[in-house]
Amino acid sequence: MIGVFDSGIGGLTVLKELMRRLPGFRFLYFGDTARTPYGTKSPETIIRYAIEDTEFLLRRGAQVIVVACHSASSVATDTLRDRFREVPIFEVVTPSVEKALALTRRKVIGVIGTRATIESRIYERLFRERDPGVRVYGRACPLLVPLVEEGWLKKPETRMIVKKCLLPLKMRGIDTLVLGCTHYPILKKLIAAKAGRRVKLVDPAEEVAERVQAFVEGKHFSSLAKDGEPLIFVSDLTPAFEEVARLFLGRRVKLLKAEDAPV
Repeated sequence: MIGVFDSGIGGLTVLKELMRRLPGFRFLYFGDTARTPYGTKSPETIIRYAIEDTEFLLRRGAQVIVVACHSASSVATDTLRDRFREVPIFEVVTPSVEKALALTRRKVIGVIGTRATIESRIYERLFRERDPGVRVYGRACPLLVPLVEEGWLKKPETRMIVKKCLLPLKMRGIDTLVLGCTHYPILKKLIAAKAGRRVKLVDPAEEVAERVQAFVEGKHFSSLAKDGEPLIFVSDLTPAFEEVARLFLGRRVKLLKAEDAPV
C-alpha cells in the first residue's frame, strides 16, 4: 500500500490526486487530528510526530510513504529518510519548488503556508540552491486552515483574509505562487482570483502525486496492494472531521479511529 500522512484532514487533497493518478493501487491515510496543527509546534515536536506517523503507516502495511504535511516536509524529511532508509519517502516541498522554477518568468516567487513552514525557510533554501538569482517571498497565513475546516469557502470573511494575505506578495511583484499547505488547494479558485491572472499557482498535491506515479510505475511495484477503498485513519474522530473529509475528497468517506495511533 501507499501510505500518506498529514497533521489532520488537509492531506486528503494529496490522497485525492494520488488516487486519480494511480486508480489501481490501494492507499492508507493517517491524519493526526488529535494533535493538529503541526504548523504551530516546534521543529523537535514536529519531527517526533512525523516519526510516529510513519511508524503507524508502516505497521499497517505501507511500503511507500508520502509526507503530505508541509510543516513535516519542511523540518522532518531528512530525519525520516535517515531513520527509514529502506522505505521510499516523498514530500510535498521539493516537487513544488521545481515546478515553480519551471513556471516563473521573472524569478519572483511567493509562498504561502503555516508559520512552521515559512519560518523553516526551507523554500528559500531550496529555490536558491537551484537558482541563486530567484527572489522568494514567504507569507504565513494561519487563518486559512480553520476557515477551510469550517467550510467557510465562500464567506466574505474568507475572501477578505485571502486578499489581505496575498497583498504583500502582490506588492513584491510575484509571478508564481506556491500553495504551501494542503488545505489551500480547496481555496484555489479564490486564491487565483485574488492573486491575479498573471500569477501562476503551484499545487503541491499535483506535483508530489506526479512524482509518486512516476516512481511506482517505473519501479513496477507489483507487490503493492491494489484495488479496494482507501483506509483513512485519524487519531481523533468527530462528525465535523467526516464532513471536512467529504469536502476534501469530493465524496463521502468512512473515517476510522486509529486505536493504536500515536498520542
